[in-house]
Amino acid sequence: MRIVVHGQQAFGKAVLEALLERGENVVGVFCAPDKEGRPEDPLKTFALEKGLTLHQPASWKTEEAAELMQGFDADVCIMAYVTLFVPQNVLDIPRLGTFQYHPSLLPLHRGPSSINWPIIMGATKTGLTIFWPDEGLDEGPVLLQKEVEIGPDDTLGSLYFNHLFPMGVAAMLEALDLVRDGKAPRIEQDHSKATYESWCRKADAEIDWAKPVDEVYNLIRGTNPQPGAWTTFGGEEVKIFDAAKVAATGAPGEVVAVSDEGVAVAAAGGGILVKKVRPAGSGKIAAGEFAAARSIAVGSRFGG
Repeated sequence: MRIVVHGQQAFGKAVLEALLERGENVVGVFCAPDKEGRPEDPLKTFALEKGLTLHQPASWKTEEAAELMQGFDADVCIMAYVTLFVPQNVLDIPRLGTFQYHPSLLPLHRGPSSINWPIIMGATKTGLTIFWPDEGLDEGPVLLQKEVEIGPDDTLGSLYFNHLFPMGVAAMLEALDLVRDGKAPRIEQDHSKATYESWCRKADAEIDWAKPVDEVYNLIRGTNPQPGAWTTFGGEEVKIFDAAKVAATGAPGEVVAVSDEGVAVAAAGGGILVKKVRPAGSGKIAAGEFAAARSIAVGSRFGG
């Protein structure tokens, strides 16, 4: 079977590596164009190290891009974490089609930040979907899905790297086997149940200490490490990373305890023990170190 891999970053590299370890016939690799001032994409680096043919089209919406895909005479295209839109005429070029990874249980959480939002919204379950993409945003028929629990203290980082990343690589290989055997389903999504959220950006990650403590905690863990939940102290922006829920009573944003463990800040119905922060222009530091540097004491206030 002639396979083309289209992806980028660590997940794309891991999928390509797994395919090569199994002895699959990868005839070409595509990844996003280089960005000035950014490190080289690890998928690109790995593909070149393995002597594979690599292309980085700036757009797939051209006749040249379609001809490029046709030139590989591929049986299947595997899309592992892609950010460029690929039109239907290109998706249909491989004889057996094109399938793609998405880290949510489609049709839930269509969009680019599909791992952040379930955590932020307090969900206890998410998963991944391997699907046949079409020209809609994450709207194509489902090939297979895998569920995973969201633990009460899971973060964006732990959910992805401990679960959705390794499960996703394995699911891509499972999907390939189904396609090879002619057993890959095309299950239409129930579009009436679809949800869509755009990028989780800085504006979405600002902490409102007046909100219930569970919502504040979910925001912190759902944006750790990116984009990073943030608040202010004395007019200075501070990102909050490692944290835990604690019993506390106080006005929203009020510091109720400072200890070696960190800084406890009150929210509605409880408090957040802040353990690690990143002040503006600095790396991550222990919250106790930040408190000492800024003379933070019980009664100090975070937030506007």
